[in-house]
Amino acid sequence: MNSYNNPATKALAIMTKKAASLNNDSGMSTVEYAMGSLAAAALAAVLYMVINGGAVVDAIEGIITDALSNTPG
Repeated sequence: MNSYNNPATKALAIMTKKAASLNNDSGMSTVEYAMGSLAAAALAAVLYMVINGGAVVDAIEGIITDALSNTPG
């Protein structure tokens, strides 16, 4: 029996051909780059807001004041 006439071989060939056509990632790198840049910008904005918030600034000022006012010993 010729292996090309085998229904299982034909089905495998069709599935392989379909999978290869679905695996085309043309243009995906641009979208992924844009989404990564957007996520990085959003994270930077959140961190900026947290750092410039009153609680963080007060805590840093408190640490610096304590460090400068205490004498070693």
